[in-house]
Amino acid sequence: MGGPMARHLAAAGHDLTIFNRTRAKCDAWMAANADARASIADTPADAAKDAEIVISCVGNDDDLADVIMGRDGVFKTITRDALFIDHTTVSARIARQISVEGKSVGVHCVDAPVSGGQAGAENGQLSIMCGGTEQAMAAARPIMEPYAARIVHVGGPGAGQQTKMVNQIAIAGILGGLSEALRFAQASELDIEKVFEAISGGAAQSWQMDNRWHSMADDSFDFGFAIDWMRKDLGLALAEVRNVGATAPVAALIDQFYAEVQAMGGNRQDTSALVRRMQHKGKK
Repeated sequence: MGGPMARHLAAAGHDLTIFNRTRAKCDAWMAANADARASIADTPADAAKDAEIVISCVGNDDDLADVIMGRDGVFKTITRDALFIDHTTVSARIARQISVEGKSVGVHCVDAPVSGGQAGAENGQLSIMCGGTEQAMAAARPIMEPYAARIVHVGGPGAGQQTKMVNQIAIAGILGGLSEALRFAQASELDIEKVFEAISGGAAQSWQMDNRWHSMADDSFDFGFAIDWMRKDLGLALAEVRNVGATAPVAALIDQFYAEVQAMGGNRQDTSALVRRMQHKGKK
């Protein structure tokens, strides 16, 4: 995700210093973006030194804590009044912690998880849900615009992460229903193309139906956001659900179904591989 975001930032005229814990990824990005005004840093602290804006996109809470608050982390060198934007999907707890730590060193922080997957990043069409102060958002919005189709300031620190949890809970339920519907249509020996034509213009329509119905019908699941990452996100969401005293039984059930698909070897397949857990006409 970070690679195409950086490409859009370079195209918008920004000078970049890039860092990845796998140096080869930086080298490959530099080779593919030879016209960019960019250099490679050896550590997150080196990347943040003298920077006006720092943007991160890593894996999970521990990764983010290490890159931002670790021994060679961003907050060791970041300058006062700088802007920090995090696009990782993490817990609301660590987003709030980073906001507090940032305030102590005079940094404006925005937790800004994204939706839209690899294709959204490549095409500059991400949806970004943001938490932070009004001042931080005012600074962050024009920075994110080169790779975003939609930017929404939801609330204070952590609100962006909670909104991403809402997003993932909704996607889990939609994919669960879509998977069952598709397998029922196949078991009924209906014309899958005609079924799609009949229902995709009505109340059942969704992004998942428009973009995954046909690939799911073909048992093709190489379209981006992996089940391993979805389970990570649902784990965060279900923990926060308990924390706020809500319930999400459908999301919890879909999470269990995803665990079954992982056991079938589907860890790196995209989230629509949930349909593999269903059955139709002897297929499993």
